[in-house]
Amino acid sequence: MGLQRRADLAGAAHLELVSGVVQLRPQDAMVEAMLRGWRAQQAARGLRDDTVTARERLVRRFLEHTNEYPWAWTPGHVDEWSLWLTSEKHLAPSTIRSYQGSLRLFSEFLIDGRYSWAVACEDAFGTHPVAICHEWNTIAHLNDYEGRPEARPFTREEIQRFLDYADDQVDRAVRAKRKGALAAYRDATLFKVIYGWGLRRTETSKLDVVDFGRNAKAPQFGRYGTLNVRYGKAKKGQPPRRRNVLSVMDWAVEAVADYVENVRPRFGCENHPALWVTERGGRIKPAEINARFVAYRDALKLPKELTVHSARHAYVTHLTEDGVDRRFLQQQVGHENDSSTAIYTHVSDDFMNTMLHKALAPALAPTSADKDR
Repeated sequence: MGLQRRADLAGAAHLELVSGVVQLRPQDAMVEAMLRGWRAQQAARGLRDDTVTARERLVRRFLEHTNEYPWAWTPGHVDEWSLWLTSEKHLAPSTIRSYQGSLRLFSEFLIDGRYSWAVACEDAFGTHPVAICHEWNTIAHLNDYEGRPEARPFTREEIQRFLDYADDQVDRAVRAKRKGALAAYRDATLFKVIYGWGLRRTETSKLDVVDFGRNAKAPQFGRYGTLNVRYGKAKKGQPPRRRNVLSVMDWAVEAVADYVENVRPRFGCENHPALWVTERGGRIKPAEINARFVAYRDALKLPKELTVHSARHAYVTHLTEDGVDRRFLQQQVGHENDSSTAIYTHVSDDFMNTMLHKALAPALAPTSADKDR
């Protein structure tokens, strides 16, 4: 019974290959059977379809790049491909490592004896797949954060200028009596929510009105005391991670309450669940958030290294400077590790000097002997 169960694993060669049929292009037929099997194996493990599809697309691109079949792949092909991704495509190390990870998973699937693909290739072509991704030819995950080194948070003065400018666009549209006043008001509030709750761009775009709720410990915020983020950043192949973010900035609560109660109804989308609706009755997309952000940033001539994500970094940095507990902030932004939160924190020199004085105070305090002199 144990042998039978192993032979019938989802993705096994005998389940995907059609026996007794002569293929006009047996190599291509084998590759397609392998990819079907890999898809079935991943589906059986509960992976999301978009994750499986992205991985398959990556393998097909590697096939095109090498112009070789999987049973002829060698570690040298990975070397050449990785060099091309670095020198020609100029991809980030984290992206290349992700690509290599998908390729490693496919390779390991093919050489796993439980699925019998190596035996099938040996029977058909007289050779078999081998491991092609090793520690010495792939990028190790050495850093918690591998984003662009120039990325940084907004300073307090910069975020104030940015939010003030967003508010000014509403006033200008109203005074000019032109279309776009509602959208400008929506966007001004949206940016305040990103900063006020430390959100990612995609998390923000997918918010619904009902995601706000009360917090018994902060009754002054009414129905906006907590925010249920349902589409937090997911781990590879996993569903989005949910988290509750407690409201801490009263001005941000006032802004979103005014928008929900007085402005959003004017879009005429009473039955739409989205917090951020468009004038055509849809949900705003992350790309639209980014486009409006870039327009405002460039109009203010702010540094181009500032991105939408810089507001999330600023949320962590500014609250840290204000003395908010680091563990609390870690939970607020949805980081599993404190090291990730630490990377988000770029406190000012004044804050660092204040902390230095506090740290040195016990050592510099006069002793009782000094007082007697």
